[in-house]
Amino acid sequence: MRSISKRLFGLAAGITVTALMTSGLSAASARTHTQRLACGDGSYNAEATLSGGTWTARNGSTTDYTGTSMLSAMQAAVNSLTAGRTAKQRVVVRGSGSMSAGSRLSLPSYTVLDVCGTVNVTGSGSGDQAVVYARNVRDIEVQHLNVTGAPLYGIFVRNGTNITLGQIDLRLSSGLGIRVDNHGDRSVRTRNVRIDNVYVSGTSTHGVETYGLDGLTVGTVVARNVGHSGLLLNDTINATVSVVDAQNAGAGTGYAAFRMANRNGRIGSGYPTNIRVGQVIARGGGRGVFCVSESGGAVIDRVDLAQTGGNAILIENCYNVNIAAQSGTVTGPGDIRLAARSEFPNTSDIVIQNLRVTNSAITENPCGVNTTFRNNTLTNSRQSIC
Repeated sequence: MRSISKRLFGLAAGITVTALMTSGLSAASARTHTQRLACGDGSYNAEATLSGGTWTARNGSTTDYTGTSMLSAMQAAVNSLTAGRTAKQRVVVRGSGSMSAGSRLSLPSYTVLDVCGTVNVTGSGSGDQAVVYARNVRDIEVQHLNVTGAPLYGIFVRNGTNITLGQIDLRLSSGLGIRVDNHGDRSVRTRNVRIDNVYVSGTSTHGVETYGLDGLTVGTVVARNVGHSGLLLNDTINATVSVVDAQNAGAGTGYAAFRMANRNGRIGSGYPTNIRVGQVIARGGGRGVFCVSESGGAVIDRVDLAQTGGNAILIENCYNVNIAAQSGTVTGPGDIRLAARSEFPNTSDIVIQNLRVTNSAITENPCGVNTTFRNNTLTNSRQSIC
């Protein structure tokens, strides 16, 4: 294996231990989130570097590409890794450049990508093109990635196992930030996905979206001015999320800072608690927290929701959901509503508790099954529950 050694990784900037502990992580877990590997440091197998206006891809002493295309250099570096490998090999990209929205960097299994620069996406495209694309893969990592412009997707992963996304910064003008799903073969869930820290802004649709996952760990999703949800979980089970922090997510729509839909949290025919969220913060936008379409099995420890254009919290045809298990604030005009559509089983086993509700309302209509409202303090707010 051709390999180049670099100095050991140091610490990189990240969210603080104190902030993560506030969101519910233990001190040990919080430290692992802050001990980031500095971009480009450490050992790697191939690299793509920019010097002047020329990109060069190298693997050891072999030059695999020289030219003006950032994408061609990155793909050449990835393609130079050992064929048929069963252990991860790493590519480091040093420099910034552009690529077309109608193209993508494809990662095969056992690939680690570390992009130390910014990829600006120009033009237009269709389908599932993405800055980073992976399908039917296992054991891939994107350690750092900064994207600007208008991709269809910043990162798109379909049907994979052991997927790790590290420090991802997406400052876009359209498109979807990150989507991880199983829609190539829906009979097989995408498994064991870890997303450490995402900053995403300017999308025309969701910031981060999952569909058909089993095993998801998310550190923080910071969403600013995204077209739809900040974080959307569809048909995803066994998920832990530390923090969703959204401003102006889904303005003028029914989407939310944090949304669960399409039987999210359903295991077999039931809803055991398997979706755990530390904190949801929402300012402005559409809704704050939205659970819909036979989803549930969720506990959200803390909420901090204010000035939402729609409901601050909407629970519609969901089951076994505990909102503000530890504490929370809701400031209007958005209200808290339990609802149900007739085409699905009625909402049941919902707990709304520990909230300071200001300039808002709590409404249950129609009456749910086994709903609980407790320890809520209302200021200039009304309550209509069964």
